[in-house]
Amino acid sequence: MTAALVAGLVAGYGIAVPVGAVATYLVSLTARTSLRTGVCAALGVAVADGLYALIATVGGSAVAAVLRPVLTPLRVVSALVLLALAVRGAVTAVRQYRAHRLSTRSVPTPPGPGRAFATLLGITLLNPTTVIYFAALVLGSDTAHSVRPLEQGVFVLAAFLASASWQVLLAGGGALLGRALTGHRGRLVTALVSSAVMTALAVRMVT
Repeated sequence: MTAALVAGLVAGYGIAVPVGAVATYLVSLTARTSLRTGVCAALGVAVADGLYALIATVGGSAVAAVLRPVLTPLRVVSALVLLALAVRGAVTAVRQYRAHRLSTRSVPTPPGPGRAFATLLGITLLNPTTVIYFAALVLGSDTAHSVRPLEQGVFVLAAFLASASWQVLLAGGGALLGRALTGHRGRLVTALVSSAVMTALAVRMVT
């Protein structure tokens, strides 16, 4: 039981900690909206990681082998989604700057919490590398077939909690950033930098 808990925590943090396009978008989204929206988005990422951990515990390496042939098309789709979000974020920031409309906590910038959760859940699910990671790291071992259902559940839960704790931490950082950059010029710079980073990471995905 303890081994499954530790393995799940290690796997969850291992896939969550590296900062990529999703983490960049999460921080930027929270900075532009509210901590509530950021936490909901963070939970969307964590739920996706937990689902992939569940898939890996059930299907193991066989699932990873099935996904490998469609890995490239899914990366392209994911990159296009990120590019669309980057463009939308930049255009919205420029429009708000020109109109001198400041985002406030009482009127949060779209998307709201529900839409933020769904968006980050979808983006993360488009990354099949996650399930390959879980399968290769833990379930591809020789002892994978002897793991009991209870231990599998502990592993999945631990992976979810590890991912959720890290993503919520990133959202908290985004909230602090949002409080520091209260002016319309600061928010413009933050949004443009975020869009540029997301664009670069999206391009890197397919090259």
